[in-house]
Amino acid sequence: MNFTYWSVVIAVLIIATFLPRVGLIAVYKTYRTAKDREQVEDALKHLLDREQQGRHASPVSIAGTLDIPLGKATQLIENMETQELLETRGNELHLTSKGERWALHVIRAHRLWERFLADEARMPLEQVHNEAQRREHSLTELELNDLDAALGHPTRDPHGDPIPTREGTLPKVEGMPITAWQTDRPVRIVHLEDEPALAYEQILAAGLRLGQVIRILEKTQNRYLLSDGETEYKLAPAVAANVHVAALPESEMLKREAIPLVELAHDQRGEIVMLDDAVQGFTRRRFLDLGLTPGTVIYPELQNFFGDPRAYRIRGTLIALRKDQAAQIWVKSI
Repeated sequence: MNFTYWSVVIAVLIIATFLPRVGLIAVYKTYRTAKDREQVEDALKHLLDREQQGRHASPVSIAGTLDIPLGKATQLIENMETQELLETRGNELHLTSKGERWALHVIRAHRLWERFLADEARMPLEQVHNEAQRREHSLTELELNDLDAALGHPTRDPHGDPIPTREGTLPKVEGMPITAWQTDRPVRIVHLEDEPALAYEQILAAGLRLGQVIRILEKTQNRYLLSDGETEYKLAPAVAANVHVAALPESEMLKREAIPLVELAHDQRGEIVMLDDAVQGFTRRRFLDLGLTPGTVIYPELQNFFGDPRAYRIRGTLIALRKDQAAQIWVKSI
């Protein structure tokens, strides 16, 4: 009886070990293949990141980034050369076109996952990077295109990084660290660097966010004092360097110094600064035909009991504009 029992046990173990697809050996092989793929893809991302910075990766930099021994990094590089993903030129590593396409696929997957996790799953921003890094290796090209379409084809991830297109184009990164900004003019936050994680958490804790318009109030060796006009933000210089900004378009600068025509008081004169960018087509043509051009003086005249439309005097002529139309004409009080 004991012999029969142990025979059954041994038979079950053999079957469990050697079954195709679900046996222990098959499961381990699947796991090992997935881990090897992740390592290759992480190396490809590192190479592409270096090339975008105008530098090139090396065996030492790959070993450091992937946290593996130099000998294993060298073996990985040899395997990637065999797959025609990179070329070795002296101590420098260069992506091939095949390697670049694969790297862009992984980066696109990572940034689309970040977009999904932040917008749809409502995951805290400080957590989306690590979770996206875990998921980025799992999607095929078709699945990635479906995710892209479901998200409405976003162009930026939650940190402001550009998302590669399905055609394999990576838009240029905008902006510069606010520590490199020299003037006191308002700027827009276009990117929040999420590495190192501790600096990113401090930026989020301070309350800064993507798209926010800020101004430098003070900068010293010990701190940067920023303001959005309502709240002040204090950051250490090393943390502030992770806040990337870009100059406001001229049209937005003009807007910040103006008010919509609809807000002009009855006894005020205004000088037209610009028409809102939302005014296009036939409406824009009509406004221009009425003489609503930059530099022209305009003022309310004749009160309407119902308030809409309102009469305005311009170039000696009286015209009527609805509130929604006057809200699209930006003026400065004179």
